[in-house]
Amino acid sequence: MDLTFFIVIVLILGAEFVNGWTDAPNAIATVISTRVLSPRSAILMASALNAIGALFGTAVATTIGKGIIKGDAVNMVTIAAAMVGIIVWSSVAAKYGLPTSESHALVAGLAGAALATAGPAALVASGWSKVFIGILFSTFLGFAIALSISYFIRKFFASSSPIKSKKIFSRLQIFSAGFMAFNHGSNDGQKFIGVFALALVLGGVYPEFTIPLWVILLCSSVMALGTSIGGWQIIKKLGMNMTDLETWQGFSAETGASVTILGASFLGIPLSTTHTITTSIMGVGASRGLGAVRWGVSREIVMAWFLTFPICGVIAYTISLVFSRL
Repeated sequence: MDLTFFIVIVLILGAEFVNGWTDAPNAIATVISTRVLSPRSAILMASALNAIGALFGTAVATTIGKGIIKGDAVNMVTIAAAMVGIIVWSSVAAKYGLPTSESHALVAGLAGAALATAGPAALVASGWSKVFIGILFSTFLGFAIALSISYFIRKFFASSSPIKSKKIFSRLQIFSAGFMAFNHGSNDGQKFIGVFALALVLGGVYPEFTIPLWVILLCSSVMALGTSIGGWQIIKKLGMNMTDLETWQGFSAETGASVTILGASFLGIPLSTTHTITTSIMGVGASRGLGAVRWGVSREIVMAWFLTFPICGVIAYTISLVFSRL
């Protein structure tokens, strides 16, 4: 092990911290916007449940660590370049309150750096099929489930008084927000665990890809620390600016997103939790008519999604290419 190894480990943990800081707020944006929980209480809950969620399963971590790029075709510079791309882009986007996808930033960064290191042969086709399935899941499934739940609730509680409904869903939304935070950890939290495990192989710590418990505990703790700082601008953009939410709508969005992420985590599919909760909120808003969604805000968010892949890929590619030739 040399200085390069320790720099790479610090960069991975830095990216995991940024993941907790910029991505995890998505899980609690709606429960804060409906004023069911205070920002402080919601962030503390999300910090704990993100960490716990990362402890459950390693399917997504294995996909990221072994299924996106070939470990025997890359090196420590490849990993470092990918992490720098993630940290730079996510930090800039967070400054402007744009909820970017750490998942897309990660796979784009790994791909860009790997292409500079070893060319197209470094990419694993089967893993990328899971990435594209994840894009479909996060774009359409969350929207459809949240929309369906919203329609069901509106029909079932049509005769209930607004006060009674708010009381019921204020309690339910605490559970749905917690479930969302847990599932964020089970999918997003695992991704950087997979990169950490790959770095341990490249650094000669382990002879083959394995995910030890101490790595899971370390990465989940760092992500929880990032979450505890919170991303208030992102919370405001998602939970308050996109559409007006009541408690039952917050519950619908969180439940729709959680079910989608849970299924993806079980199948080892790395999907964007940011996309999932955002399209779920859109689905809830659309249940009241397309005019209920503030599409101007939505366009800003979608633009950030489209920019994530090329920006992170180009940054990682450039850094990897430069340092590989030194």
